[in-house]
Amino acid sequence: MLYELRTYTLKQGTLGEVVKAAAEISTDIRKNDYGKLEGYWFTEIGPLNQVIHMWSYDSYEQRGKLRAELSKNPRWNTEYLPAITPHVVRQEVRLMNAVRGIHLPASGPNFYEMRNYRCAMGARPKWVEHFTAALETREKYSKIVGLWITEAPQVNEVLHMWAYPDLNARTAARGGAGKDPRWQQFLKDTGGLLEEMTSTVMMPAPHSPLK
Repeated sequence: MLYELRTYTLKQGTLGEVVKAAAEISTDIRKNDYGKLEGYWFTEIGPLNQVIHMWSYDSYEQRGKLRAELSKNPRWNTEYLPAITPHVVRQEVRLMNAVRGIHLPASGPNFYEMRNYRCAMGARPKWVEHFTAALETREKYSKIVGLWITEAPQVNEVLHMWAYPDLNARTAARGGAGKDPRWQQFLKDTGGLLEEMTSTVMMPAPHSPLK
């Protein structure tokens, strides 16, 4: 399974129009015929004026085939692209493999936190090994949505996503984990493996499968 994470930075004041176009036009055109939509969010804390959407494909080959077919869809070219293109400042794409596939939250709606870590060269396998070994401890405080490693174009990255009913729940979960001796040991073991860490708090769009 191949996951594609697409991040679009938008002109100020246009986020609502882009989300509306995605919810009303893109979903009607694409359905799940051109890749499966896993989630669609807009940012609240962290980089602003962004929409982030995740798609899954059976393979690189399927992704290439389906995106080529989508590019020839008349409605895609005459309805959806004209509705969003004037508002997009920058596009970023990450192709990822899942270490732990998507786990649906028990309830919703939720805030989602996406944490992106860039590991030192050669250190990513060791970080993932430590993280997965300590994950049972971390999940005593909140459940992970998914864990991925990037393949292209960025390398040496891990991305993990969490869902919380509100920001107070996030604070409580992270506070509880921070006091847990097992999690403290994980942090000690992996502190030298990371070079950069970013966190983005997002809200799901109305048409997002992940609520």
